[in-house]
Amino acid sequence: MPRRLGCRVRVTPLWMDDPRLGRARVSRPALIHQGCPIMKTLAFNVISAAVAILASLGAACVQAAGFQHGFVADPAGKPLEVGIWYPTESVARSVTMGPTSMSVAVDGTVRGNSLPLVVMSHGTGGSFLSHFDTAMTLADAGFVVVAVTHTGDHHADQSRSMDVMDRPRQVSRVVDHMLSTWDGRGTIDPARIGMFGFSAGGFTTLVSVGGIPDFSKVGPMCRQYPDDFACRLIAKSSGISPAPPMPTARLADPRIKAVVVAAPALGFAFSPDGLKDVQVPVQLWRAENDVMVPHPRYAEAVRLALPIAPDYHVVPQAGHFDFLAPCSNALASLAPAICVGTAGFDRTAFHASFNSSVLTFLTRALGVAPKT
Repeated sequence: MPRRLGCRVRVTPLWMDDPRLGRARVSRPALIHQGCPIMKTLAFNVISAAVAILASLGAACVQAAGFQHGFVADPAGKPLEVGIWYPTESVARSVTMGPTSMSVAVDGTVRGNSLPLVVMSHGTGGSFLSHFDTAMTLADAGFVVVAVTHTGDHHADQSRSMDVMDRPRQVSRVVDHMLSTWDGRGTIDPARIGMFGFSAGGFTTLVSVGGIPDFSKVGPMCRQYPDDFACRLIAKSSGISPAPPMPTARLADPRIKAVVVAAPALGFAFSPDGLKDVQVPVQLWRAENDVMVPHPRYAEAVRLALPIAPDYHVVPQAGHFDFLAPCSNALASLAPAICVGTAGFDRTAFHASFNSSVLTFLTRALGVAPKT
């Protein structure tokens, strides 16, 4: 079964007890993907901190991303589940994880040296697989990518979805692990670290580079716009607002040098004063038809508050969940709410452009030599 990273990870079905995680029993493959509270109504069981991984043989890819899945020790809580993609020359095979499939070289040898690192933060109810296609694009181009499943704010457990200020700490813990413990740590350039965040992960990303939200704005905003997703989430949590911010020094991670932020949650909570310390390059994305974080209270509010103009993109016809990896047929049947977009919008075609833009931005912002 997957072990804490720092050792190689074998891919085996997790249909047994894991002594590190407590008893974990499933009757069907676990859903590991970005979601929303509606995911809780799906008629199948999920495990709290592990994923059933079924590896099957497939055609070899000429260009492949290596992949490892495991857990990072967190002194402040449960082990953090992560997926790691990286450049490799090892042979790729088709790997199915719940309703998600990808061609990767499981446990392949890392190719290259002084590789840039990108850490990914998913949205509420998501997982480390929420943006796997973007991770693979970056890995194919020579990046190491680590995506974390945030404790208490993922597909199987949203008991801590309001504890948004602990997310940046989890991100920093994962970066610590990649630089000090991961087997491939010697291939990473610690001076070239970027971050990608979507929705609640976009909020996490802004805080991780110095943003300080003003939570006193939440109450008035929710009284005026009670149907906003964040306001509905707060109401569902008995009116509990996000915890007040800790001192900036404990949240901002100076190792992160460039960020991509898509459809940021709680964007209205950032004033110009709250973002004045964000001095790294920012690529900012907004979906035109986003009803979860509607214009102009979220991405646009962040754009106006940033001290340095971001690389700003508005995606015509796109909805909030179109920033997630394109859905497989299996996932679309299980969770249509995150898979069915605006009529006429092609998520697969968009992601070809989106992933290319993210790659181009991070390559330039982190001073990476383009892959030839």
